[in-house]
Order: sequence, then C-alpha cells, then structure tokens
Amino acid sequence: MTPAIEIQNLSKIYRKRSGIPTKAVEQLNLSIAPGEVIGLLGANGAGKTTTIKMICGLVEPTAGHVALNGYDVARQRSIAVQQIGAVLEGTRNIYWRLSAWQNLLYFGRLKGQRGSALKQRAQALLSELELWDRRHEPVRDFSRGMQQKVAIACALVADPPIVLLDEPTLGLDVQAARTVKEWIRELALHRGKTVVLTTHQLDMAQELCQRVAIMRQGRLIAEEPISTLLDLLRNEQYELRVEGHLPQDALQLSPQLAQTPIANALTITHDNGHSIVSCPASSQEALYDLLSAVQQTGMSLISVQRAEPKLEDVFVHLMESDLMESARAEGEKRPARLGKNTERKEAA
Repeated sequence: MTPAIEIQNLSKIYRKRSGIPTKAVEQLNLSIAPGEVIGLLGANGAGKTTTIKMICGLVEPTAGHVALNGYDVARQRSIAVQQIGAVLEGTRNIYWRLSAWQNLLYFGRLKGQRGSALKQRAQALLSELELWDRRHEPVRDFSRGMQQKVAIACALVADPPIVLLDEPTLGLDVQAARTVKEWIRELALHRGKTVVLTTHQLDMAQELCQRVAIMRQGRLIAEEPISTLLDLLRNEQYELRVEGHLPQDALQLSPQLAQTPIANALTITHDNGHSIVSCPASSQEALYDLLSAVQQTGMSLISVQRAEPKLEDVFVHLMESDLMESARAEGEKRPARLGKNTERKEAA
C-alpha cells in the first residue's frame, strides 16, 4: 500500500545573518499509512511546524523529500498539494475581510472545485460546524474559536484525503476546543482521513492518535504506537481515594511495608475534599497492607484503582533521557578534543 505521507531523510537548515547554520529538522524519516492519525509532538523549537510546512510545500527542504499518496511534493507539486488540507498554527489561515462563505468558495476554487458541487460542500461544512447562520458575516468579527472552525472548513472544502492540523486548538476556549477535537475524531473514524496533528495538549494526542512521533531539536527521538509508549512506564501503580483530608504523616505503615521502597514512593494529594494516596504496589500483600493502614485512620475509603500512565509522563521521560544521552555524548567528545590540543602543545 502506498503511504499517505512518505518522508525520507528530510532536513532543513536555516542560516542566520551571522552565517551560523541552525538545524530546524535533521534527517527525518517517517511513513504514515492511509487513514492513520499520528501526533507530531515536541517542545517549542523542536521542528514540528517546519516539518508541516515542508509537507505542504511552503518551505523548501535543504535535503530529502516528501511524497503525498505517491506524488513528490518537489517534482509533482500541483498534484501533490491537491492531496492535503492544512490548518497552520496561528490565525492567518483565512482572509478576515471575507465572509465565511466567501472564504470557502475561494479556497475551494483554488483546489479546483467549481459550481454547485462546491456550494453544496461549503453549505454542508458550515452547517456541521454551526456557522451557517453567520455565513455572510466578515470573519474578522468572529471569535477565535469560530475563526478556527472556518479555517478547518476551508481545509476540508475540497475533501482532501490528508489533513494537517498544526496546533488546531491553540487559544480556544474549552467549548471550542471540544468541538475541534470531535471534528478530528470524525475525520479519522468516520471519513477515513489521514490526520497529522501537532499539539501541546498531550491528553488530546493520547485520546485521538494511534501513533506519535516525538521530536527534539529537529531530530526524531521516538516513533511508536501510543500503547507501546505507555508500556514504557506501565507498572503496578495504585490510587486510593479517601473521603476527607488525610495528612501526609497519618498512615501508620506495617513494619514490612515501611522497609520497602513503597514507603518512600508513597504520595498524598488532595482534590475536592478527597485525599488521593498514590504508590507502587508490587504485590497484592503490599496493597492489602496499604489498605489496612488507610482503614486504621478511620476515614472512609471511596475507591481503589490501578493508575494508568499518561502520555505526558512518557513524553517527559523520553525528553529527559534524550537530553542526558546528548549531554553524555557531548562529554565524551570534549575530552578527545582537549587531548588533541594537549598533544599539540607538548609537541611544540
């Protein structure tokens, strides 16, 4: 099967006025299957937006190439860009002086759509996004959330098989963000679109994506299904919810439990009048000992559940691991350079 998006050895180097090169993206390789929802994650400056713009053909790579449904973006640009609809980071995805209706007709015609079919498509999108009654108002008068809805509708007006969403919920209120999230789910599950999503909301990525690719300083440091990444930190972690305020030193652990690493890893947090006791429990006996300690406080136990790892925890773990590995590699290089300098001085 031809990949929806095929990225091979993709690099982008910018040169500042000083002439110093900056690697925005370095040797990126990524293959995305048709109908897949993938999250492209990373801190600010990781290279996500540059990658999205190279996929769209808006930024020319320094090296490597991108193919969309088999069409090379550099050599077959006109047909390659017909494969995608994109909502880029920021608010300038649409023309503010035009109405929502005019924006959809304009972008639809740019993608080769014409006549009644385009108008029907535009009407359907504006109706589904609850914008039909305000279709003739200038977009500049819309709220940030409504503008983002128009941008999404413009990206979808030509019914492209691939949708690129760069921070689609940035700056939106809770209700607007929820609408956008439901639309992403609709595109993936019911319309068979290939979706590339960049976001700092890792809970949304965990909920919507089948796979994530994590970038740091232009490099791809992880690319796995969500379930595989979560397994990295999956362990026997439990949360006990207790009614009322439980002080940090209130639990009288058994001598057996107090001498295990569990005692040091145990934490108590508070939420809406409840106390949440979190700790690893490597055996059922350890869990029962902990339950007994909670019972001795005389406070009501509300629930006991195994705590599942979050993508945010995995993300932080991978970032810290890569940072340590980079520092270690840099440290190994530095003595070698110092040694050479020393040898030169001694020879002199």
